[in-house]
Amino acid sequence: MSYCMIKGYKIILVISLIVVLKLSFNYHQILLQSFKPQILQIYSKHNVAFRDFYESNTKYISEEKDMEINQIFDTISNNISSVPFRHLNLATSAKMSRAKILSYRQQYCNGDSLTVRVDMFNYLGQRKTYGGDFLTARIYSTDLGAAASGRVEDFNNGSYNIHFILSWVGNVKISVILYHPSEGVSALWRARNAGYKNIIFTGNFLYKTQEIEKVCGFYLESQQEKCVYADKRDGEFFYCIKPPNVPCEALISMRSKIHHHSYLTKSEKTIFTRSNIGVEIPRDPGSIAVTNCQRNFTDVKPKCRIGMPVPYPSGYFLNNLWHSNFCNLSSFEPLSQINECLTGKLIYLMGDSTLRQWIEYFQKHMKSLKFFNLPGHGIHTKYLALDMDRNIYIQWKKHGHPFVSPGIYSVKDCAYIAREIDGLPGSPNTIIVITLGQHFRGFPLHLFIRRLLSVRKAIERIFQRSPETKIFIKLENSRDINTDVERISDFHGYIQYLLFKDLFKRLNVGIIDAWEMTQAFASYNLHPPETVIRNQINMFLSYIC
Repeated sequence: MSYCMIKGYKIILVISLIVVLKLSFNYHQILLQSFKPQILQIYSKHNVAFRDFYESNTKYISEEKDMEINQIFDTISNNISSVPFRHLNLATSAKMSRAKILSYRQQYCNGDSLTVRVDMFNYLGQRKTYGGDFLTARIYSTDLGAAASGRVEDFNNGSYNIHFILSWVGNVKISVILYHPSEGVSALWRARNAGYKNIIFTGNFLYKTQEIEKVCGFYLESQQEKCVYADKRDGEFFYCIKPPNVPCEALISMRSKIHHHSYLTKSEKTIFTRSNIGVEIPRDPGSIAVTNCQRNFTDVKPKCRIGMPVPYPSGYFLNNLWHSNFCNLSSFEPLSQINECLTGKLIYLMGDSTLRQWIEYFQKHMKSLKFFNLPGHGIHTKYLALDMDRNIYIQWKKHGHPFVSPGIYSVKDCAYIAREIDGLPGSPNTIIVITLGQHFRGFPLHLFIRRLLSVRKAIERIFQRSPETKIFIKLENSRDINTDVERISDFHGYIQYLLFKDLFKRLNVGIIDAWEMTQAFASYNLHPPETVIRNQINMFLSYIC
């Protein structure tokens, strides 16, 4: 791709992100000091040692790629609230805020739009005059197994409109949740990008009769000799303290632990007590009646095809089955044809344990698909399932650093997804499914941006040698509400979700919107229940069956 094309894409990316993000975040400006890679400037504010540490390796890193990473980061940062925290009483309070239906009617028709107005107040009952709160919203009918997400529109003055599509008949309840106030959003964004100390890795070296543990990570302050595990082409670096008289190649396994460290101030932490996270905003009324108004129109959707743009909201649950708003998924259930559909296919699942759930589902529901017992131990080892009669090959493999787990996992089968894609020849029967996100939440966003750009380049390369290879992006899902907000808050996941969608929207890939599904379903679990997994796979199959 030429420099002009890259430059043109950057301009389009900046414009589209501002529209697509819709994050409800206030504008603030970050002054650029020079064209020196921005990551150095950001971290030098917090840690001069990191700057020097990073600079020692920049000779391997493309300055052009760094500039692209920094531009993407700045675009996101300029749309995130920058509100100094003064006192909890001045922060947004869910219980003091109000949600009401605009143009309320006694009865609505199936297919109508519904808009809910949300006005924010602080704990003192004072009207908020700025936006930037992290809100989630859904409509649902529990008895019907029905639910859908809402699109949040921020007016940057303390008011929001939330837009829903009414897609089923019955009594529909409304839920609007203040996940984090704008003051919390601002604190989390600053804290996330302050450094790498929140999660510590321990590497296990095995050499002859010695077994030695050493600290590992993306940035090590120690002046001891270090092992450098580098992907110089993509600018990926990971380090371990080198054991004396032991080669770096002796590293065999890894585990991680949460470090009792925080970039949040003591006063900022008061925003993130459990009672202040994910709080329902009062609604009036809390539900509406939707009927079938016998309108004379036929909504004929095209067949689901890879490369189709995915709107938001993109679908809804009814009878616990996901129905697409943009393609013909609901006329039949592809899962009923799963064996025939996957015959002769080579399926590579690359990512975290939320994608490992897919191979476990395949093996559970395809009776002739059997796991092949590969060497290794623990749940994070590579999974391989085979159907010899139908010539079906399905593999799950974890992504490269960071992989956050208290359990020991092998690093010998650990590779970055871009390299995994480069190792495949591709073919019309090759299917690659990728997910990234959960393990990146506790690290500065620059790391995630770099990884996505590397994966995007790898996808472009495989399309050049095999245009008929089918590639899917399973977007990150929401997870449980937890007070460990610096490492796992859904706010971090939402930023990554929007970024992933935007960076890959021009590629000929299929999108499985796991975020929207889990938000609508309100699963609140890192590993969604089987109902959600089944619908993710059903959507996946609808593209290829």
